[in-house]
Amino acid sequence: MTAVIDKAAIEEAAREPRWWEAPPRPVWEEEPSKAGVAGKGIVLAGACLAVLFPLWIVIVTSLSSKKTITEAGGLVMIPKDITFIAYQELLSGGQVTRAAIVSVGVTLAGTLFSMAVSVLAAYGLSRSGSLGHRWFLMTLLATMFFGAGLIPTYLLVQSLGLTDTYLALILPSAVSVFNILVLRAFFMGISPELIDSARIDGAGDWRILWQIVLPLSRAVVAVITLFYAVGYWSAWFNASIYLSDQDMMPLQNVMIQLVQKQEAPVGVSQAIKTGQISGLAIQMAVMVMALLPVAVISPFVQKHFKKGMLTGAVKG
Repeated sequence: MTAVIDKAAIEEAAREPRWWEAPPRPVWEEEPSKAGVAGKGIVLAGACLAVLFPLWIVIVTSLSSKKTITEAGGLVMIPKDITFIAYQELLSGGQVTRAAIVSVGVTLAGTLFSMAVSVLAAYGLSRSGSLGHRWFLMTLLATMFFGAGLIPTYLLVQSLGLTDTYLALILPSAVSVFNILVLRAFFMGISPELIDSARIDGAGDWRILWQIVLPLSRAVVAVITLFYAVGYWSAWFNASIYLSDQDMMPLQNVMIQLVQKQEAPVGVSQAIKTGQISGLAIQMAVMVMALLPVAVISPFVQKHFKKGMLTGAVKG
C-alpha cells in the first residue's frame, strides 16, 4: 500500500512555535501541574510589574502639567491633563536637542567602527592557521584580566590629542574582547568544508567573510551590534573626563545634570522659572528620551538572542 503523506501535518510539526506559544516539551518531561503553571504566571507577572511600573510613572510624570505634579506631590501614577510641553521645550533646539544629536552620531559611528574591528579580529582569530593566531589570542585574553587603570588611560588619550574631541567617546572603549570571543566561537562553528570549497573556487578571505561567513552569522552579529549600540548610547563616563565643552556633551551627561538638579539648559531653565513647566517633568522627559531608542530596538533583536549568544558561546 502507498502511504498517504499529510503535508499539512508535516509542515505543522516542522514549524517553529510563535512567540505566544510554548515550545514543544521533550517526551521525557511530564506535563506541569496547574499549580505550577499558576505559580509561574504569578512570578512572571510580578517581575513584569516590577519593571513596567517605574517606567509607567516616569512616562506619565513627563506628560503631566505642573498643576498635576503639584497635586500629586511629586511623581504621578494616574494620567491627568496630558501635555507634551516638556518634550517641546527639550526639542526646541537647545542643549538637549544638540546632546541627542551628539549621542545618535557617536552611537552610529562608534557601533560601525566597533563592529568592523570586532568582525575582522574574530574572523582572523577563527582561522587557526592565520599569522600570529595564538599570540594575538593570548594578548586579547590577557586584557580581560589585567588593565592599566584610569590614570594611564587618561594620559594616553591626552597624549594622542583626543581630549575635547568626539573620538575620545569612541576609541577608548571601541573594542570588547568578550564580543570578539563570542563572534570567533560562532565563526569557528561554520562548516570548514564550506569555506574550503569557496577557496577552491577562487574566493579570497574578504569574499568568504562578506558572502559566506557574515550571512550565516546574522544572529550573533545582530546581538553584538545591539550590545555595542547600547553601550555607546548609555555611556557617560568618558564624556565626563575627556570633554570640557558643555556643547559637546551627549544626552546621558545632560540627563545627569538635570536629574542631579544642577544648572538646566537656558531655554528650559527659563520655562521652569516662569512656572510654565515643572522641573520634575523635564527630568522625566529626558529619562524617557534616553530610554526610548533601546526600548524600541531591543524587541526586534530579541529573537536573535538565543541563537546568537548561546550558539556563539558553545560552538568552537
